[in-house]
Parts: sequence; structure tokens; C-alpha cells
Amino acid sequence: MIAGLDGLRFSHWQVELRPDGVLVLSFDRANESVNTFAQDVLLELDGLLERLALDPPKGLVLRSAKDKGFIAGADIREFAEFDRKGTIGDSIRRGQQAFQRLAELPCPTVAAIHGFCMGGGTEIALACDYRVASSDPSTRIGLPEVKLGIYPGWGGSVRLPRLVGAPAAMDVMLSGRNLSASSARAMGVVDKVVEPALLLDAAAELALRGSQRPFRQRFLGWITNTWPARQLLAPMLVKQVARKARKDHYPAPYALIETWRRSGGGIQALLRAEQKSVVKLAGTPTARNLTRVFFLMERLKGLGGKDPHGINHVHVVGAGVMGGDIAAWSAYKGFEVTLQDREQKFIDGALARAQELFAKKVKDEAKRPAVAARLTSDLAGDGVARADLVIEAIIERADAKRELYAGVEPRLKPDALLTTNTSSIPLEELHEHIARPAQFAGLHYFNPVASMPLVEIVRHDAMSPQTEQRLAAFCKALDKLPVPVAGTPGFLVNRLLFPYMLEAATAYAEGIPAPVIDKAAVKYGMPMGPIELIDTVGLDVAYSVGQELAPFLGLQIPPALANPPEAGKRGKKDGQGIYAWEQTGKGSKPKKPEVPKDYKAPDDLEDRLILPLLNEAVAALHDGVVSDAELLDAGVIFGTGYAPFRGGPIQTIREVGAQVLLARLQALQAKYGDRFAPRAGWDSPALRKDAETTGLTS
Repeated sequence: MIAGLDGLRFSHWQVELRPDGVLVLSFDRANESVNTFAQDVLLELDGLLERLALDPPKGLVLRSAKDKGFIAGADIREFAEFDRKGTIGDSIRRGQQAFQRLAELPCPTVAAIHGFCMGGGTEIALACDYRVASSDPSTRIGLPEVKLGIYPGWGGSVRLPRLVGAPAAMDVMLSGRNLSASSARAMGVVDKVVEPALLLDAAAELALRGSQRPFRQRFLGWITNTWPARQLLAPMLVKQVARKARKDHYPAPYALIETWRRSGGGIQALLRAEQKSVVKLAGTPTARNLTRVFFLMERLKGLGGKDPHGINHVHVVGAGVMGGDIAAWSAYKGFEVTLQDREQKFIDGALARAQELFAKKVKDEAKRPAVAARLTSDLAGDGVARADLVIEAIIERADAKRELYAGVEPRLKPDALLTTNTSSIPLEELHEHIARPAQFAGLHYFNPVASMPLVEIVRHDAMSPQTEQRLAAFCKALDKLPVPVAGTPGFLVNRLLFPYMLEAATAYAEGIPAPVIDKAAVKYGMPMGPIELIDTVGLDVAYSVGQELAPFLGLQIPPALANPPEAGKRGKKDGQGIYAWEQTGKGSKPKKPEVPKDYKAPDDLEDRLILPLLNEAVAALHDGVVSDAELLDAGVIFGTGYAPFRGGPIQTIREVGAQVLLARLQALQAKYGDRFAPRAGWDSPALRKDAETTGLTS
């Protein structure tokens, strides 16, 4: 054994000297299923590397001892605690110090990467001289810190641009996207890709023999980081970022570019600049709220528990846009799916759309036929008898749904679940004549199914807890985030969206141009404007939801949504709605008319759009639509795209102040009428700035 390590015991690291003289350093964080960097892990690593520097081996290979994954990054829970204590600067400096000590070891170092390698995992790999990745599909390499409102702070933002060139490195860091092993090899992030069984030997061989990187990569790593290149490239990068994110909403990408642009000197100077910038970002409301969103996501992922869902065969009734896409996504995720409708032409259309999804998602053409074979046409509905789960996705009429259930339920297996994708009909109206209400529930997806992560599991009084657990586990298998909601009209997401969309339609009826309304919402942080959203959802769906929700919420429907749309004018799906829609290489987009340059939007337009949503959020929480404020925020963020940097509607109220927003709501009520009347619940302790949020980090 290397001198200085004999007899030492480590909590998180295993040391083994191979016969060829290469030392294998295996990371196995104690009492955790996944490797993450906590401060005690970094301290132990730093001490170990300090000893190795005194008596270095022939080479060092860094690997994971966990069955799954290399390193997931920093321990986010610990990071959030440091933020509360004001000690983030110390934690960043500690990580930088340990990784720099690794980079300075007087022997070749190699990271052997298998499985996920994210954030700090990628940063420690970048501190090694070389990187070998396994060819397994689970191997993904990335620096997603921008999604937490910061950027790589343990040397990653310094090392990656100098390894692969600034343009490629910035693309990875600014987008937060991850790379497959082959993509990382093509970019130059890793030096070699091998079969998983060969990973350790290949890493040891690279440590002993070394490797020369291509001249082009070395040249780009130098030339694109010179002072003139940084001054030239930085404004171009800022323009690219500005197309997707506003600086006042998401400051991290802009801070990354600016720190890179102005920072020069040796490695220590660059690391100090990185640390100073990241510490400043970590204290911003955006970073704190995005960290909160991370915990919200983790909570929803955990709702499925560890018990099996027992679902293999899914039968979908209704091959429209929603039903067809639900069926296609289920097949893509490995389930056997049968798709039923009243006419074959509707099923054929859904199958054609499914082929487009498979072509986009399944990159290996040889595997597509097997995926496509899991989705089959079933005009007669024979799949009902074999199904473990039936999802009804037909027209939004309670009588039509009840009639369908009467024919389907007697044919179900004893343990099969029957669900509805209704977007607004209360479940009490649907389960009256069902023989097994305990196994009936709502399973409400959002459009487009392939990209919207949320599914509402809609409860009713007669539903069993086991049904909810199985459906949550099923959602997890689909890579969807489940949120349990009460079966009252509109459930959670549509209940909050409806007043927002209704006020947009009202403003449009008053003569405010649709693009102006959309621009105000996007400026607030919504992913798209409400008029564009109405067209995307479909004027027919908006009309149906309105018939259900307007009486429940006591709201008047404006002309644009008061009647069913004309044939061929349902919105995006028909190419014509409030906007005309045109096809592009990436789908269709609205053709928004020009607004006169001298037109000035009303000063209160943003409040008119957003405060009804916040008002209804307060009412939904008060009425127990979800069990707590955190689940409400999670549902609205992942179901609507509500400005993640604001942390959700309830978090927005906490930060701005309930009394401040209540006064603005009352001002709108005085000006426009009682549709802005404050709803019950504004005095809830959950709206206070010091409200307990213990559900997030437990």
C-alpha cells in the first residue's frame, strides 16, 4: 500500500492498489444509495489526496463503488442549509481546494465514469488528467447547475472551456443539458468510451500510457479562451441566452458569461473569480426558488413509493390528441398498449402521431419496431379484458363517460383500475353507477403529453389508498410527476389557469391586442402567453372547461369562449383559432399580428392576468384541493410552467407579501368588478413569509 495510507480507515472512500501500480480510489458515500458530495466527503478526500501527493502511485483511477451511477453532484440539502447559515462560500472553497489538489497530483489521474455523472461529479472528473466513460445508455455527463440558479463552482466553469473550447463548453453549461458517452467523446469531454466490463482496466491503462488529444481540440481550448476571443464571443453568447431567458429572471447564465469574459490569470485567480460569482448567485431569490423547485420535484417523485404498480397492459379509450398521445407515451415507456375509438380513422391518426414520437425519442432505428409494436389498434375494445389499467379520454361530457363505463367495467379484471382523463368534471358526477369505485380515479395528463411532466391523480371519497399508490407508481414509471388532488371542478391546475385565461380573453374582448396580452405574461415569467395557451389547449377544450368551471367559480365567460368554436377554428390543432398557426420545421407556431409601435399596454395588465391565478391558488389551498402549499406550488409549476424562478404561486405570495397583493387585488375589484373579489384563505398562516415548509427537505 502507498506509504501514509497503511492502516487508515475511510468512511466514504475505498483505496486499492492494483498489481500494475495504479491506485483505485472508489467513492462509496456511507449510508446513502447515491454518491453525492457532502462536506465530510470532501474533507476526507482532501486529506487522502494530501497524503498521496507525498508518495504518489504510478497512476490514480477515480471510480464509483455504487452499483448505479458515478456521482450525482453536490448534496443539495446540505447546500440549502449552508445558504441559510451564510456559509456557502466556505463550502465552495472546500470543494475547489479538494479538486485542485487532485489536479495537482504528481501522477496521471483518470476518472472512470459509469452511469450518471452530474454537477460536482463532472467537475471532479474534469480535475483529472483523463476521463473514460462506459458505453452503457445510463452514462450521462452534465453540468446542470444553471437549473438551480447558479453555475459550476468547483472549478468546472474554469476547466471545461479550456478542455473543449469555450463555445462547446458554454453550450453545455448554459443549457444544463447532459451528454451521452458518445457525445461526450465527440466533444472531447471524455478521452475514451468502452464497454462497462472493460472500464476499470481501460482507465488504468490510460493512467499508465497517457493519451494525446487532437490538435484541433487543444487549439480551440487555447484560442477561444484568449482575451480577444472572450471579448468577441461573450456578446454573442449573451444574445443566445437572451432569446430564452431574461436576465432579471435568470441571472446565472449572464453571470457565467461575464465572469468568463473578464477573468484571466492563473488557475487560482480563475477559481477565486468563479467562487465569488457563484456565492453571489446562491443568495439570489432565483437560486433559492429553483432549489426549492428541485425539492418539490423530488417530493413528487417519491409519492410512488417502492411498492410495484402491477400494471403491464394499458388500454386507452379515445384516440384524440390526448388519448392518442397518452397511449403513445405509455408504449414508449415500455407498457403494452391497446388503443380504442369509435372509428378506425381516429386510431390511424393517433398511430401516425405515435410514429413521429418514436422517431424523435428512439434514436436507435433498430429498436423502433419493438417500441411501435407495443402500441396496437383495438377498434372492438378487446384489450379491456386484458388491461391492468384503462384510461378513458373521450369527449368532455359526463353522460358519455358514464355510458362508456357501464360497458367497460363488467369486462375488467378484478384488480384492474379504471381512470378518466377528464380535465374538469367532478368525479362525484362520474362514479355514481360504478360497481368498484375504490378502483376508479382521475388520471389527468396535460397537453402536450410528451413534454408536460405533471399528471394529476384525482381523488374521490370512495377511492382506495392502494389505487392512489398504484397510479403514483405508474406515473413514476412513465417519468411523470404525480400530484394527488381533490376531485372538485377543475381539480388544481385548470382551476387556477381558468381565471387567468378568462381574464386574458376578457382583456382581448376589450380591444387589448392579443400579442400585448401574451407579452405581459411572458414578461412576468410564464412560458407562453394566455392567448397562445388558449389556442394551444384548444378553444373547444377551453369552452368545455368554462361550462364546468365558470358557474363553480362565479365567473362570467367573455365572447371568445362563450360558445363552441366554429369547425376548423379550434386553435393550434386546426391551424386557426384566435391566432392563425403556421407549420415550421419544429412544429407549428402562431402568426401574431403586428401591434402599432405607439400602442401602450395598460399599467395594470400584468396584475389583471396574474392576480386572479394567485387569488384562486389561495382559495384552492383553503378548500383542500391539495394537502399543503408545497404540493400546490409543485402542481402549478410542473402543470403550467408557472415562472419557476418565483417558486410557485404560494411562494410568490410569501415573497411579495399577502397584504401587498391583497391590496392590489382589492384595487382591481374597485375598478373592474367583483371577479377580482378576494377569495377565502388570504389570512392563512401558509401565506406568511415565515411559513413552515418542512415537507421539502425531509
